[in-house]
Amino acid sequence: MKILYESTYTYKIFKLLFEQCEEFISTLGEIMFYCIEFLKGLKNFNTSFREILEQCSRFGVSSLPITLSIVGMTSIIISMQVAGEMVKQGGGNFVGMLMAILTVREEGAIMAGFAIISMIGSSLASEIATMKVTDQIDAIQVLKVNPVQYLFTPRVIAGTVMMPMVVVVASLFGIIGGAVASNLVSELSYKAYFDSVWFGLNMHDLNVCVLKSISFGFAISLISCSCGMQAKDGAKGVGIATTKAVVWSFVAIVVIDLLFAAAFFY
Repeated sequence: MKILYESTYTYKIFKLLFEQCEEFISTLGEIMFYCIEFLKGLKNFNTSFREILEQCSRFGVSSLPITLSIVGMTSIIISMQVAGEMVKQGGGNFVGMLMAILTVREEGAIMAGFAIISMIGSSLASEIATMKVTDQIDAIQVLKVNPVQYLFTPRVIAGTVMMPMVVVVASLFGIIGGAVASNLVSELSYKAYFDSVWFGLNMHDLNVCVLKSISFGFAISLISCSCGMQAKDGAKGVGIATTKAVVWSFVAIVVIDLLFAAAFFY
């Protein structure tokens, strides 16, 4: 009877759901554990500034081209869709304001976060996962060095510090791209566009953008390193850990963005 029950689709579906829920809770617990360990390690702060600068270069310089490309192209696409219709309806003087608010509040940070996850987050996860499955983490522990403090601290600090800078540059690039696209599509003058930008933006939007970017950088770097530390079973485990880091980072920044939108703009 048990064999027949276990062969049914109902049992398989519930078993799959239970396994997914168990994995979700386990992964969330691991991330929280490593977060606490990271915060404890900040008291001693044995990390060299050279290592932090290397990771900052990795986050800020290496990821900048792809981030600017994604944010810029997204702004151009949106502006092409919006500018022409708004000019036809007599709302050309509000195109710059709309693009600036959209880019600073949402698009710049979100698209930059996606780019950082795809390029840097996956790299962090695979790097630490490879160290885990090749017993390099165990070797670090044998030397009486805390692997969380040694590996996490420079990467998480670099992500937290550099993410706002990347988002600010990408948002500026996106606003300029929107101006070019608006001018080409609807012949809206650059003066009218940028006058509208200054009219629509305020310090509240910029402050929220920077604070959100800090949260994104912290979450992406912490989750990527945490998922890498959970790797096992050789090369297959490295791939699983990298995929998990990317998926969890995507979910994290969407949830964080929802919380910021509810807290500051609702």
